[in-house]
Amino acid sequence: MSSWVFTSSDEAATCELGRLLGCLLEDPALILLEGDLGTGKSVFARGVARGLGVDARIPITSPTFTLMNHYRARLDLYHFDLYRLTDPDELIEIGFDDYAYGSGVALVEWPEKTGDTLQGGLWVRLQRLDNERRLIELSAQDEDHRTLLERLRAFVVETAVEQK
Repeated sequence: MSSWVFTSSDEAATCELGRLLGCLLEDPALILLEGDLGTGKSVFARGVARGLGVDARIPITSPTFTLMNHYRARLDLYHFDLYRLTDPDELIEIGFDDYAYGSGVALVEWPEKTGDTLQGGLWVRLQRLDNERRLIELSAQDEDHRTLLERLRAFVVETAVEQK
């Protein structure tokens, strides 16, 4: 499976999907979040952080003005927000590739701002259906992320069956 679509009923469900993904992460990963303003990218990122074990007392905020926040966890989380990026060369200055393809989890909001430089990864596209619901399309671009996506889908389906 290289893609999967999930409909989130509300902000809590979006965060929970991110948390489940974070719980499943065992190896370095590149997670790329696309979507308009207000679709839940930062909410999903907060869930991933909690799933990785970032302390609940630490606020997970979008690093809009600093480009990156680093959170220590089971796997270090490097949370990028490229919304205000004006020149992709700025990424070279902060060593983006070292984080994106390094030993932790790189979570990137607004990855389209990098141009066509990103390779692989798990793409998460969030789309607003109404005030509460979001359509979340996840697609894997390489074998490692395909395996991760399959595990996430199976876990979500299994959990939903258990809750009935």
